[in-house]
Amino acid sequence: MPGSRSNRPPGRVGLLVTIGVGNAFEWYDWNVYATFSVFFASQFFTNTTPGSALLATLAVFAVGFIARPFGGLLFGWLADHAGRQPAMTLTVAVAAAGSLIIGLTPTAATIGIAAPIVLLLARLIQGLAQGGELPSAQTYLAEVAPPTRRGLWSSLIYFSGSLGTLAGTILGAVLAGHLTHTDMIAYGWRIPFLLGGLIGLFAVVMRKRMAETPVFAHATTGPRTPIRRQFFAHPTLLLRVIGLTAGGTITFYLWSVAAAPFAIQQRGTDPSGALWAATAALVLFILVLPLWGALSDRIGRRAVLLISWVLLAVLTFPLEGLIQGQTWQLLAAMGVALVLVAGAVSIIPALFAEMFPTGIRAVGFGVPYSLAVALFGGTAPYLQAFFDQRQSTSLFYWWVILLIAVSVVTALLSPETRGRDLTAVESTMVPAGTARS
Repeated sequence: MPGSRSNRPPGRVGLLVTIGVGNAFEWYDWNVYATFSVFFASQFFTNTTPGSALLATLAVFAVGFIARPFGGLLFGWLADHAGRQPAMTLTVAVAAAGSLIIGLTPTAATIGIAAPIVLLLARLIQGLAQGGELPSAQTYLAEVAPPTRRGLWSSLIYFSGSLGTLAGTILGAVLAGHLTHTDMIAYGWRIPFLLGGLIGLFAVVMRKRMAETPVFAHATTGPRTPIRRQFFAHPTLLLRVIGLTAGGTITFYLWSVAAAPFAIQQRGTDPSGALWAATAALVLFILVLPLWGALSDRIGRRAVLLISWVLLAVLTFPLEGLIQGQTWQLLAAMGVALVLVAGAVSIIPALFAEMFPTGIRAVGFGVPYSLAVALFGGTAPYLQAFFDQRQSTSLFYWWVILLIAVSVVTALLSPETRGRDLTAVESTMVPAGTARS
């Protein structure tokens, strides 16, 4: 019944928990694929060497990113047209379906070529959901946050998302420590996907109770310029999103997702030790996220971005060279790198929300952001393994430094956005032909 306890919208703490749980599931669901790829690769790609099977599996990981821009467009449009809340609810439902499909798919030994095809389709479904989750959830969080603490609040996106990634990494370490390698290949890898599907269904129920943001409700009280016209009226903003995302996404996926499987497969690091090292590094990453977010509320978004990216570019080769097969080496490299990565990614939700008007706040950054993540982040694990197997590792890391440089230049050319009033970031009533970039 209306007004009953079960249908009452959550308070501020409940709101943050609801956003966080759904976002954590999405990240768990997305990244657990890479974490467990070394175990299920041979189950979907037979008649190949272990290295070739892993490359094929990581290629599917990269292909899944193709769907992310479409997810950003579809769910971003839904968030700007129908509301942030329904878009957020639908994304976790779609993600849960993709996770359950992977966990229940028979291996190639049972259904032949259909196995990798189903795996690919499920990964595309996950990509669609992930591409829609970030713009809708980030926009929702930025619109309900106090303007003077928006950077701190926005760190919840990567804070909760990293908790989801951490949960998957811990689960991998526990399973690898208690199951034999044969058991992990036979059935152990299915556990995280089936568990993720159940968590996703719980997140759907939680998000259905959320209220719409006051900023969006206010913007939809009068006539609105069509979303398509507003979107194409801001080409400079769209390119700016791509430039700011390039360096952040490749370094994030390099150090939070690809580092442990790379150390196991290419550097001979003990699987259990590598996963525990990744766990410890992710804990450190999570702890510093709010600190960077709060710092951006004091000194500005651009300053934090530049500090993070310049140090990452300088330390890229030393940190890669540190990983030589020992667990402590992986822990040290990941720990230093992720502290710096945290500076850039923690404030992205605030930065992008402050760039766009309410009428296209979700789709405006969701599409170019997902495109940049697909091009630069999704290909990172594959390119790293590919070049390393060909004794050309340095080429990959020069690529990383180049993308960081692109982001640095973009940040230098962008205005400071800290503390902007989101209801005044260019009216949605401005005709497309006169909108400013």
